[in-house]
Amino acid sequence: MAAVERIDWDAGTWTTPPVEVRADGDHLLVTAAEGSDAWRHTAYGFVHDDAHGLLAPLPVGSAVEVDVDLDLTEQFDQAGVLLRADANTWIKAGVEVSDGVPQLGAVVTLSLSDWSTGQVPDWAGRTATVRLSRGRDAVTVRARVAGEAWRLVRVAPFPGDVAAGAGPFCCAPTRAGLTVRFRAWRTGEADASLH
Repeated sequence: MAAVERIDWDAGTWTTPPVEVRADGDHLLVTAAEGSDAWRHTAYGFVHDDAHGLLAPLPVGSAVEVDVDLDLTEQFDQAGVLLRADANTWIKAGVEVSDGVPQLGAVVTLSLSDWSTGQVPDWAGRTATVRLSRGRDAVTVRARVAGEAWRLVRVAPFPGDVAAGAGPFCCAPTRAGLTVRFRAWRTGEADASLH
């Protein structure tokens, strides 16, 4: 992995302001609004575009990493990294609780959303790092928890000719009171290879 440097929390702009944002030392605590989510049409027929994403520009050739505590307990609680160009063009990647189990995955939206996911029950209560590398025509998503190797989560198409921002995000589609602890936000060069 290429070298990374820390991004200050105040360097970003919220896509949708959360219920509450507060500093706790170097960490950022974010309380999500009940019903917040990001999805477009596929399978469910609805559009949600009110995820809480704290975004800074992510040009082609750059990567973003976020460290987040996985204290997620309720159906569809989710947190990780959001990359967004506009309402029709975005990727969210991280961990989401589905049917009582933490799931590592990504939603890729190019007008319509799709969702890839895999169970990571042993990640519950731990701190994960989610990393997106933006290439000329694709984004590579990786994630890990401390002491483990990076996992390749997804290689997904994403247009290189559009301006996009990226950073930490969280949502609470089914409940009030979800507060997520983000420990760090970093940027650097995109990964040179997939393997």
